Amino acid sequence: MRAETSAGHGSAAVRQVLETELRDARGRGTERPRVVDVGGGSGGWAVPFASAGCLVTVVEPNPNARAILERRAREEGVSERITVIADDSDALGERVPPGSADLVLAHGLLEVVDDPAAVAAALAAAAAPGGAVSVLVANRHAAALQRALAGRPGEARRLLTDPHGVLTEDGETLLRRLDTGGLEALLSGAGLEVELLQGDGVVSDAVHSTALDSVNATASWEHDLADFEAAAAGTPPLRDIASRLHALARRPR
Repeated sequence: MRAETSAGHGSAAVRQVLETELRDARGRGTERPRVVDVGGGSGGWAVPFASAGCLVTVVEPNPNARAILERRAREEGVSERITVIADDSDALGERVPPGSADLVLAHGLLEVVDDPAAVAAALAAAAAPGGAVSVLVANRHAAALQRALAGRPGEARRLLTDPHGVLTEDGETLLRRLDTGGLEALLSGAGLEVELLQGDGVVSDAVHSTALDSVNATASWEHDLADFEAAAAGTPPLRDIASRLHALARRPR
């Protein structure tokens, strides 16, 4: 298994989906929703969720990431709400009780594991009946488009035609990229029902404010960009060329 990737970091649209899911769990009578964050890194999701009252289990093999996570948890006063498991996704079924989580996160994970189908099945098994699995992955089509726009059409074509959507000779750390169809098939094959599929970072990773003459102008530009991203996230074909793809899938009751 490779190191965590930038796909682990989601936008406001991703956070809104997850916060809604946890709010719904509380509405069903779960006072402290149980979250399992597989490949949770340094706690970018775990610490805020624990601060919001969730009980979070983080499965993370990287000792440096775990050290940062534990420090952040201490600083926020939420160490007692976070359980850290020093292992990788291959041990998920052994280390996390089946059917125990209201929400399972796998952000920046499926593109770096050896067997994504097996990991998807383990994610589904960890979720409680009616619980949700949130997956965030690097998008093949976005990578191909970015290479083409950078004047490297040969590489772009190979990203489209390679079975895994990677250029091995380019020193890439990913084992694969997914597209919308591949992601849906992977989650459905694990027995999950895909309820939401949205883009994350349609243009925000590529555009920057320039020549804005005031703080207010910059704030207005950032607001407009966020509004565009929120609208584009669920709008094909813009969704399908986002830097990352975000899916929320549910384990049937």
